[in-house]
Amino acid sequence: MAKVISAVEAAAAEATKMVSIKHTRVMKNANGNDVTVLDYEETKDVDMAILDAEAQKASLEASLVDVEAELVEYKAIKDA
Repeated sequence: MAKVISAVEAAAAEATKMVSIKHTRVMKNANGNDVTVLDYEETKDVDMAILDAEAQKASLEASLVDVEAELVEYKAIKDA
């Protein structure tokens, strides 16, 4: 799944910046060609989007630590 992120035009009086996030994925059409399909679109406050992205980054970093530990175990078994 991919994301297309863009700024959202806001009223001049509005101080909060907003972003539009389009969640997409690539699928094959009937002819076997790749086509991009929009799953859904959301609009959120840019500060909230940053917090969400930082939380996702922390989660992925934690998962990476687990995978690296697994690799060490697999390589130890292979080398034994």
